[in-house]
Amino acid sequence: MTKRTLLSTSIKTALISSIAVSSAASVSAYAAEETAKVERIEVTGSRIQRQDMETASPVTVIDAGSIKAEGYTSVDEILQAQPAMAGMAVGSTTNNGSDGMAQVDLRGMGAERTLVLINGRRMVNSGSGANSAVDLNTIPVAMIARVEILKDGASAVYGSDAIAGVVNIITKKDFEGFQFDINGGATDKGDGENLELSALYGFNTNTGNYTFGLAYSERRGVMQGDRDWVEKGSSSFIPEGTLGGKQLDQETGEWIDRTYGYDFTQDSWLQTPNKRYSFFFNGTEEISDNVSLTADLLYTKRKSKQMMAAQPANLDLAVCDANTVTNCITLTDEMIKGGIKADEDGLVNYRKRMNDVGNRIYEQDTDTVRASLGLNGYLDAGNGLDWDVSYTWGKNSADTWVHNSIHQGNMEKSIYANQDAWFGGQPMTQDMIDAVSYKETTTGGNEQHTVAGVISGEAFDLDAGAVAFAVGAEFRHESGFYNPDPVIVAGEGTAAQQDPTKGSYDVFSVYQEVSVPFTEKLTGEFALRYDDYSTFGSAATWKVGLTYEATSDLMLRTVAATGFRAPSVSELYGGNSGSYDYLTDPWGNELDDQILVNYVSDENLDAESSESYTAGLVYSPSFIDGFSITLDWWRFKIDNAISRLDVQAGLNNCFAGDTSACEQFNIGADGDLSDLSNPLTNVGYQDTSGIDFNLAYTFEALGIDWKINNDLTHLIKFEQDGNNYTGTIGGMFGGYAEYKNNFNITARSGAWSVMYSNRYIGEMNDINTNEAIDSILYHNISATYHFSDLITANVGVKNLTDEEPLMIPSENDAGTVPEVYDTIGRQIYAGLSFKF
Repeated sequence: MTKRTLLSTSIKTALISSIAVSSAASVSAYAAEETAKVERIEVTGSRIQRQDMETASPVTVIDAGSIKAEGYTSVDEILQAQPAMAGMAVGSTTNNGSDGMAQVDLRGMGAERTLVLINGRRMVNSGSGANSAVDLNTIPVAMIARVEILKDGASAVYGSDAIAGVVNIITKKDFEGFQFDINGGATDKGDGENLELSALYGFNTNTGNYTFGLAYSERRGVMQGDRDWVEKGSSSFIPEGTLGGKQLDQETGEWIDRTYGYDFTQDSWLQTPNKRYSFFFNGTEEISDNVSLTADLLYTKRKSKQMMAAQPANLDLAVCDANTVTNCITLTDEMIKGGIKADEDGLVNYRKRMNDVGNRIYEQDTDTVRASLGLNGYLDAGNGLDWDVSYTWGKNSADTWVHNSIHQGNMEKSIYANQDAWFGGQPMTQDMIDAVSYKETTTGGNEQHTVAGVISGEAFDLDAGAVAFAVGAEFRHESGFYNPDPVIVAGEGTAAQQDPTKGSYDVFSVYQEVSVPFTEKLTGEFALRYDDYSTFGSAATWKVGLTYEATSDLMLRTVAATGFRAPSVSELYGGNSGSYDYLTDPWGNELDDQILVNYVSDENLDAESSESYTAGLVYSPSFIDGFSITLDWWRFKIDNAISRLDVQAGLNNCFAGDTSACEQFNIGADGDLSDLSNPLTNVGYQDTSGIDFNLAYTFEALGIDWKINNDLTHLIKFEQDGNNYTGTIGGMFGGYAEYKNNFNITARSGAWSVMYSNRYIGEMNDINTNEAIDSILYHNISATYHFSDLITANVGVKNLTDEEPLMIPSENDAGTVPEVYDTIGRQIYAGLSFKF
């Protein structure tokens, strides 16, 4: 799968040789003189346990204190606020198509390309079923000690899905006592309330620690119609119904052109409501002086909802003629006079907003559990060896419903049986409602089993220090399923047809890492991994990193790595799935900008392959205490990418006369989009690069402790499948601002602290119209006061100046892109923490 080059072949040969050398060295070192055990830690991005955090890979750490001060109530909110995020990850403001999930999109390369770990081990994919990414709603903020974001390709260390990087969530452990927290907030307009209650209890024994936690959170909705900046919708689907594009004038009885468009914003949320119930546990037990048992458990129940306007029913009805006398409608003289007539196939289009049935209510009830059991220890052999074996199991199950759905077949039958009742413009009777409406019921789930083992230590000594290594193996089984309602599978609903999904795969992996101190200043880090999949075959990936301490103040670092992503269960076995995408029909045949696209999967998909490069420096001048800067250039290239092509570009190209585009997307003659399709393929690619800059400074002045931190990401380029998205925004792909920046300053003295922060999103151009979209700056302020060692309070305001989201012509909801901009407005929050 990976491309063979002279460089890669040489590196693989060197690493394979180092496996043999280090393995032999560790055995021969067994008889060496006994040395004292030195405690080492595992750093995100490496399996080698080390005494410090300095590695060649850039890592951002967000601790629990910062999370609380910023008023974050969900993991996706924490992550999506980081400048390194781009694209369009679904979250609390995604009302259409999210199924209540929340995801992370590092570098804008797709949620499926960012690996999520808990305590260094995989988290099960989760959501509504057969998912390809982790639902961050399953991880309560209350359990987080810190979040580590590895902004570097890490497939050689962690395997598939780590192409863009890794998010490693470290949970609270080794806690003693009892802590109760209550946090809540709302907008200054009196809606969007949120509440989080959590309790943490831990105790020590002579041989270990046991920490338990409970958390409950609730987020209430915000309606689009409750924000002045939301422009009214204008849909061609109106409650009175239209026939052949005409509506009935109740006063004159004539069929006339449609006089208005339906405002659907009154029935849609800007912020979707949900409730989450979580239990988590961390335990450590020392079995002997050199062997410990560790265990962690997480369970989360999520109950979430989304709401949209009543179902738009779109039917092509048969018109009675000499050949068709049943199951058809009769065009009256008034209809014919109004210009209503059958098309060449003897059909006429009927559209109706089904308000009499009720709004579409999407509801999810998901249960996610993850348990991990590990045995680790220390072997007093040679310079000492650390070992770890573990079993991690995760399971996610979901029941989802869509209330007030419409059965298209039954609706057609009802219309043919009583067209006067349907076309008369009067409210539907209860019998009519009962005949055509139903509740969609869907089930789905994901399951993961992982058995892993690793041994690490110091193989032998060089003049500059010890050569450290880690060797490990892993077996993982992934499975998923998704069963849509039988009406939807049969294509008999007014919602898009969708096939069921079911499948699984196994993967066996072996890997090794080596850290070599070439000199006292220069250290090399090498990793090699081999994965064998039951689906597409095998993949070999490698990583090479160098750190160079140029001076006591300056460290230079660079990493080159290859990566891969295996096709997910849904990508392999998903079948056909319909989606109403926001598109512009260049032929002008479609009346609305939501057009049905058939998404098609492929069992013969291959894995993606990638290359990543970073180069940077860490500078901490000795003449300025507490000051440091980091600067990193990065580039990611994905080949053979599993992707869906740009449908809008396909429409435009077909309209311009490109027949291959017409064939590729199943576009018919004269712009017929009735079978518009977008298949998954391996022909895609991504090429993105940029610069990350961080400045941190802690100092004392005026009797106050100050802390300044600034994170900047400059996106140089983001290209995908022949399209340049650099500096653009659109409803289908999200935002790729060239500049994003986070700044915060904290002042602390005694019992109090105050923090001001801002978040900047640079200007962009609309992806389709090229219209310039301004930059935006959000301001936040918070304060914390420690009344005593037992009681702490905090209060804050997010979006202090109540900045409204920017309007985007190629929007996906409410005239903007809610996944990029703050659509809720000014929010006020507060919290109390009690510790005993």
